[in-house]
Amino acid sequence: MEEKLSFTEAERQEIATLLEQLKEKVGCFLHQDDERNIRHQVLQSLEDGRIGRDVFHLNPILHSLQTAVIAIDEIGLKRDSVIAIMLYRSVLNGYTTQEDILDKYGAGVSDIINGIIRIQSLYEKTPTIESENFRNLLLSFAEDMRVILVMIADRVNLMRNLKCCPDAKARQKAAEEANYLYAPLAHKLGLYKLKSELEDLSLKYLEHDAYYHIKDKLNETKKQRDAYIQNFIVPIQEKLEAQGLKFHIKGRTKSIHSIWQKMKKQKCPFEGVYDLFAIRIILDSKPEREKMECWQVYSIITDMYQPNPKRLRDWLSVPKSNGYESLHITVLGPENKWVEVQIRTERMDDIAEHGLAAHWRYKGVKEGGGMDDWLASIRAAMEAGDDLEVMDFFRKSLKDEEIYVFTPKGDLFKLAAGSTVLDFAFCIHSKVGCHCTGAKVNGKVQNMRYELRSGDQVQIVTNVQQRPKREWLQIANTSRAKSKIRLALKETVVKEIAITKEMVERRLKNRKLDFDEATIQQLVKKLGLKEVAEFYRQVGEGILDMQEVIEKYALLKNPKPVQSSLAGDERIDPDHRSAADFKLTDEYITGAASNRSGIEGSRSDVLVIDQSQKGLDYTLASCCHPIYGDDVFGFVTVSGGIKIHRCDCPNAPELRRRFGYRIVDAQWSGKGCGQYAITLRVIGNDDIGIVSNITSVISKEERILMRSINIDSHDGLFAGTLVVNIDDTSRLEQLMKKLRVVKGVKQVSRV
Repeated sequence: MEEKLSFTEAERQEIATLLEQLKEKVGCFLHQDDERNIRHQVLQSLEDGRIGRDVFHLNPILHSLQTAVIAIDEIGLKRDSVIAIMLYRSVLNGYTTQEDILDKYGAGVSDIINGIIRIQSLYEKTPTIESENFRNLLLSFAEDMRVILVMIADRVNLMRNLKCCPDAKARQKAAEEANYLYAPLAHKLGLYKLKSELEDLSLKYLEHDAYYHIKDKLNETKKQRDAYIQNFIVPIQEKLEAQGLKFHIKGRTKSIHSIWQKMKKQKCPFEGVYDLFAIRIILDSKPEREKMECWQVYSIITDMYQPNPKRLRDWLSVPKSNGYESLHITVLGPENKWVEVQIRTERMDDIAEHGLAAHWRYKGVKEGGGMDDWLASIRAAMEAGDDLEVMDFFRKSLKDEEIYVFTPKGDLFKLAAGSTVLDFAFCIHSKVGCHCTGAKVNGKVQNMRYELRSGDQVQIVTNVQQRPKREWLQIANTSRAKSKIRLALKETVVKEIAITKEMVERRLKNRKLDFDEATIQQLVKKLGLKEVAEFYRQVGEGILDMQEVIEKYALLKNPKPVQSSLAGDERIDPDHRSAADFKLTDEYITGAASNRSGIEGSRSDVLVIDQSQKGLDYTLASCCHPIYGDDVFGFVTVSGGIKIHRCDCPNAPELRRRFGYRIVDAQWSGKGCGQYAITLRVIGNDDIGIVSNITSVISKEERILMRSINIDSHDGLFAGTLVVNIDDTSRLEQLMKKLRVVKGVKQVSRV
């Protein structure tokens, strides 16, 4: 509270008037001691100085009485809700306990106050109130629907008195919440009058100039508008009566908020909103004559007034997917003004207003599952005038079907009831789920098995080393998370099999054995395995000994002894081995198998780069463009090929850190392997003839071909790139030295 409460004379008079109204409206519903207890509690709080004007500079007692009257007149709430409105601030501020409320006023009042306090706690999580999920969270969090109805009544009352608030930021926030949160909630519950009032009042503070512009325009033309509508309706009414039709006609003007939305959408001034007037003709027709009579009315109206064919909406022939049926036309009435006319029957109107095709549905507000039926039943009860104090009716029977949880930033996610931390992680993103190790739920560390509840604030904890495990399928409860886990497990197996297959192929090549899928299939059957994938898995995990596998493969491939192959190995010069004789390093082999024992390798094995070699798939990396003479290494790719990188390649540190087991020692063969494309960067003074001098040096060099040159100059300097074909690093160094001595050249470097 910001200011101690003192009553003005006007406030005293209004409070007295409101008290008399409340006694008259709910006096018969109050229990024997209710009035005495409330009066005692309020007076005691005043004497103790516990009640003061709030941030909006409003008198809390007067505000509560005004809210209670709105709740009774506009919504139909009774005793429990009125008492809760009067006392919830006392509990919220700690002046009264929940136990005291329960003891004096019963469970109904206590539950409503408890729901209001729970919802107030959601605001502390800084939610995105514009989201549909937050509105759904409120509905599910409140449990007792009267909590939401009380909050709507309270916000309507606040918006009516917001002009008294001296705090501009507080006014702005209250107006935004009214527009984005409370108006849609009122719309869903069929409280159209309150919904329209909330939208108009929020527009008053959010779009001040637009609101008063439209309001002034409407005030200026009210008499003429009412007269116009009557003038438009009368001749239609006479024609319809002459045809013997039973009907009634409603005329209305769009709300200020609706007009403003039209002006923005159509990008037109107030005068350009041609469907400012709307007429609804509702026929009392038998089911078998509905369509015929609707089209009969259409024919009568279009004979009288010129229709706009572009604005015809025929939901009679083909109803909307939500069941909405009606015929909308826009005609040019007297004075050349456009008027929208809606033609429907009593049955269609009832479906539109009370059924699944209610107005708030076909305007685009979407709900899912059982919440639609639940809201529709509450709404129908309010319009039927049922007793809203029946607790069982308002308690959401499907409240446990879904939950809503917050992220630390206030975003809301909808999950199925029973969802765990792991489910939420996969709901955010597959990568987050795959690396999930647990979470902080409401500030407390929880494991991934922890079951979430509505309103929880969840921060997922991840680790890049974490990988999905098969037991995660028992932790996850949602189908989305389970499918993502299965996919991740499948991808992991595929990668592991690909790496193991690479290793098997290389080891076979070391023994002068060609890799053959058909022979592998025979080997799999001989080992008693059902699938090739299982074979690679057992090799990778060390269950199958690699040496034994090779020997059995050799016997299947070539039943003759393989000593000749081994003898061939002995004749090879150990200092000059070809790529066909290449064997993977220990780092690569051990990285491919989780069980590192039983697989042998030699660090002395080196990949020799020779273009004349066959059966070895290697390419020169495009990131560093190695050429003959560069210090290089090989990197085994998943597809089975090898990329050759320079040792000083910018990507080399990351490749060694993340994929060290796939790094292969490599060297060039004893002779050159042709020409390579090299890019040189040259920087110097932008002198006349500098480019000619550079190209002249290159053209004089033997076995060097210039492929392209690109020069840019700025502020007396030039920077350019040269692409040349060259044999090896020695010729490259010679060329760079000659270019550096060209007059005006300041720097020559290899890209």
